[in-house]
Amino acid sequence: MSFNATPDGVLLLDKPAGITSTRALAAAKRVLAAAKGGHTGTLDPFATGLLPLVFGEATKFSRFLIDSTKAYEATLSLGEETPTGDPESPVTRRSGEVPDFVKIDEVLCSFEGVQHQIPPMHSALHVGGRRLYEYAREGVEVAREPRSIEILELKRLGLGDNKLVVSVRCSKGTYVRVLAADIGRALGCGAYLTALRRTQVGPFSLQSAVASAELAARGEAWGRSRLLPVPALVSELSRLGASSEQAGRFRHGRDIEAGGFSTGQPVAIFAADGEFLGVAEARGDGWLAPLRLMAEHTEIA
Repeated sequence: MSFNATPDGVLLLDKPAGITSTRALAAAKRVLAAAKGGHTGTLDPFATGLLPLVFGEATKFSRFLIDSTKAYEATLSLGEETPTGDPESPVTRRSGEVPDFVKIDEVLCSFEGVQHQIPPMHSALHVGGRRLYEYAREGVEVAREPRSIEILELKRLGLGDNKLVVSVRCSKGTYVRVLAADIGRALGCGAYLTALRRTQVGPFSLQSAVASAELAARGEAWGRSRLLPVPALVSELSRLGASSEQAGRFRHGRDIEAGGFSTGQPVAIFAADGEFLGVAEARGDGWLAPLRLMAEHTEIA
């Protein structure tokens, strides 16, 4: 079976280790015959797990998923450190004894809450028009501003052979390899991240994801059948059921009157029949301004 139009929707992909998020997206686009696509926050090449991919009209609304909380299972090697905080560079420091369960649990608990984190040099963050990892490859250290993050939950799942497995639920912008290194310093023995698997992004769970190999084997029709509809991206936003008059105004990019929302708050707009029209931003004066609009007459795969 063949399709002509680029599909609209969200594919929950289980990214394997060893490839970049960009490469995983390119492979999925080929399978789905999709001209337009993107991802909702990268995973490092060594990391695995949930990578939501967006296609067609869904690309307009990916930002609302990027802002969502995320969850991971992370494996830390205790008593060792690497320059990048992950397995992509060699171990350069080894230390003494690993603390016991009690000390580890105390330290993990101390990391829960709002805190500041300095982005690593080996990251894709832009500074001065270049990505930090470009400076790092040249041996240049660049000053980075600390960023506010929140660790919502950090729990020990297992400990053996100096390998600590933890579950992490955190805000956007959190670098788990930086967290791993910080945990190692707090324990006094050092640590680096040896494995990372993302298990949740916003409302989406890894349990619903498809493996890259299965997607490639089953092909276009099956892959398109696994797409979630575009409104899945805004399921965590406040919702307005628009009247016919409001829907008409909104479709034409005009502000609509609707109170009860905080200034700057994004609101998902739906027509009376349940059709998703797009997202508006509350102005704070009882009006909503169009932020992102669905194109009319799009194909929903």
